[in-house]
Amino acid sequence: MNTPELLKFAIDLIAVLLLALGIKGLSKVRSARAANRIAALAMALAAIGVLINSVGNTGITINSWSWIIIGSLIGGVLGVLTAQRVPMTAMPETVALFNGCGGMSSLLVALGVAFYPLETIPNNSVDNLIETLSIIISIFVGAITFSGSIIAMAKLQGWLSTPNWTQSKVRHAVNITFAIICLIASIQSFQGINNVIFLLLIASLLLGIGVTLSIGGADMPVVISLLNSYSGIAAASAGFVVGSQLLIVAGAMVGAAGLILTQVMCKGMNRSLLSVLFGGSLSKNSNNKSKDGEYKNITSCSSEECALTLEAAERVVIVPGYGLAVAQAQHTLREVTRLLEAEGIEVSYAIHPVAGRMPGHMNVLLAEADVPYEQLKEMDVINPEFPATDVVLVLGANDVVNPQAKNDPDSPLYGMPVLDVNEAKTIFVVKRGMSAGYSGIKNDLFEMQNTSMLFGDAKKVLADLMVELKELGIGKK
Repeated sequence: MNTPELLKFAIDLIAVLLLALGIKGLSKVRSARAANRIAALAMALAAIGVLINSVGNTGITINSWSWIIIGSLIGGVLGVLTAQRVPMTAMPETVALFNGCGGMSSLLVALGVAFYPLETIPNNSVDNLIETLSIIISIFVGAITFSGSIIAMAKLQGWLSTPNWTQSKVRHAVNITFAIICLIASIQSFQGINNVIFLLLIASLLLGIGVTLSIGGADMPVVISLLNSYSGIAAASAGFVVGSQLLIVAGAMVGAAGLILTQVMCKGMNRSLLSVLFGGSLSKNSNNKSKDGEYKNITSCSSEECALTLEAAERVVIVPGYGLAVAQAQHTLREVTRLLEAEGIEVSYAIHPVAGRMPGHMNVLLAEADVPYEQLKEMDVINPEFPATDVVLVLGANDVVNPQAKNDPDSPLYGMPVLDVNEAKTIFVVKRGMSAGYSGIKNDLFEMQNTSMLFGDAKKVLADLMVELKELGIGKK
């Protein structure tokens, strides 16, 4: 082993270890920021290792280095601009886009090796079969990841709605047709991959669109984590294509982590992965009894009344939802909770695993506002504490606090783990109006005797609440 190869091996080993540490750290809110930086460093070392191994390689020309430098600069600038300018409300769409970019990268690598082989391999040899199979998997999974991620991003952004025909059985016939074409093209690829590679590519892209198009907004957290897993699988396959052990290991870790996260999301929604992928939109499954009911016993209140109740409380729990993210109200919320904490009131945050539009959305949102990590409590931890809670403040959450999930066997939410906020002494729900959540059904919590509604934009309501608290002298101790 020469010096460049030995150096690359050492760098790859360090990069793999750092990536494993990064993924491990992302499992905890407290260590997530540092873990993200460690994972980024691992990827930077991986790129450096590839470039070091290319030094002295006669296949790398001055022109090739120019493309590498130009591509790195463009990607780096776009990454920095995205990180600085994309608001937290658009983070789910951004994650979906990044998943798509990962799939497209693996796809392009496989196409490049298919048309411009790195080395001549005898036909019908084991190495040739492995390379062909790796190329097929990279193209198939990479294309599905790319097209599916773009559709997910468009739906999250509001650019694309779920067409009615995708909720009928027609979609299954269409998707099965594309899957059969992919299978036939894959088999034919072993006879000569260049002959059918574009058929496999187009059918895979259309299959990704067909599967993702029918999935409703309520299932987007599952879709994003699954696409993340797909991007890892595609990367691992691309590693076999180019013979990169680092890419194989990194892709496998990302794929495994994505699958585990997908399972966690499905469990949090009481939905199987098959029902998410092939069952259509959750809201389409709701029956008329649960969906079309009108609210009759709503109690609304003012910010002043809410402030007076908070003043007398000893324990307050905040339940953040997507409405908080849309209003960009996390910083205002933090100022309100600081006032309560200064008065000696205990404040906690109840985090449902599928709150928001992507896994960990609320954790990231609250971390941006410098909410103490120890105040963030997962559903299983906080649920037993609700009976001893004086006030619960629900901010833009809907389905994750709906008692129908436990009380109504006819509800499409039945069996889904939810936050038991209805067991608290007093509940205040901040919403713009009485629109339903992603499930498309009414929320029985809103009509309970211990629930009051504060209508309006979350940021404005919290700002008014902060004014009322200060007038009461809260926070001056």
